[in-house]
Amino acid sequence: MTLVELDDQRWHDIVERTPDADGRFFYAVTTTGVYCRPTCPSRRPRRDNVQLFDSGAAAEVAGFRPCKRCKPSLPSADHDRASLVAEACRLIEASDEPPDLEGLAAAVGMSPFHFHRVFKAATGLTPKAYGDAHRGERVRRNLEERSSVTDAIYDAGFGSSASFYAGAGRRMGMAPARYRDGGRDEIIRFAVAASSLGPILVAGTDAGICSVQFGDDPEALVHALQDRFPHAELVGDDADFASVVADVVALVEHPEAGLDLPLDIRGTAFQERVWRALQDIPAGTTATYGEIAEAIGAPGSARAVGAACGANVIAVAIPCHRVVRTDGSLSGYRWGIDRKRTLLTREGAVIAEPSSVG
Repeated sequence: MTLVELDDQRWHDIVERTPDADGRFFYAVTTTGVYCRPTCPSRRPRRDNVQLFDSGAAAEVAGFRPCKRCKPSLPSADHDRASLVAEACRLIEASDEPPDLEGLAAAVGMSPFHFHRVFKAATGLTPKAYGDAHRGERVRRNLEERSSVTDAIYDAGFGSSASFYAGAGRRMGMAPARYRDGGRDEIIRFAVAASSLGPILVAGTDAGICSVQFGDDPEALVHALQDRFPHAELVGDDADFASVVADVVALVEHPEAGLDLPLDIRGTAFQERVWRALQDIPAGTTATYGEIAEAIGAPGSARAVGAACGANVIAVAIPCHRVVRTDGSLSGYRWGIDRKRTLLTREGAVIAEPSSVG
């Protein structure tokens, strides 16, 4: 039997029937002998009569029976919908030609309207945008293997080169021919500086800062940039860029000052929405993955938000370190959980310790 602490956050989740809490814990009512999901529509129990468990099985071992209203022993509706969306994603990814909305909806047993709404809520993208993003990834892979940009575009499933080029800048961050050639003709200025969090690499194009990376080895940071764009013109020791690097280092040491410099943000449409929402989180505060999902109009896409945070390559300026779990505790960070904790502490944010389980 595994009990979970009934803290104020979890009690709030029960009172408010928070959707994101579903599956993270179950509550049992000692006066009725029944256990429920946090989202159960039944009458709210008294807090003194509630015990929490990390699973329905643990609640049953303790002698509680499943609620007949929320059916906590069965997969949740959210779980079922997530499984159907995952199936639709696999169909999109396996198709040479992008399947239409009606065909996808029929394949998972939904009406087109309902499927479109459920898919967007789960992924943050429409089925068409998801298909375009996946085909854009195919183009990237194809460009690494083929000499012809046109062949790479058609092989990825775009019906015409015009349909690809309409969004090429957003998908690739540069012209596809340059991407194929490892950034050929792309000028990227960079420098590695010392910071209180270790070596930091800052890189930028004419459009703005495109990379801010922490590491333990300065040479490894430079090699990673070279591997990403092996044929780009990498310019180090640029006097004009030195001031940009100094501003970024100052942001690491004094985040409350903010950064008034342009960013060259390169990602999918969904990633860019997440990253721009992160920039709206003030220093000294945090937001949960679910709150970011709500902020971008994609409730239910907390996991996709987490993936977008993990894909961020512009540390601190796009402050993914300010995103925490629902209970306020720290989750993973691309550049190490210790750096995340240091940044938040430096900003004056309140960090919750992981809830005790016993």
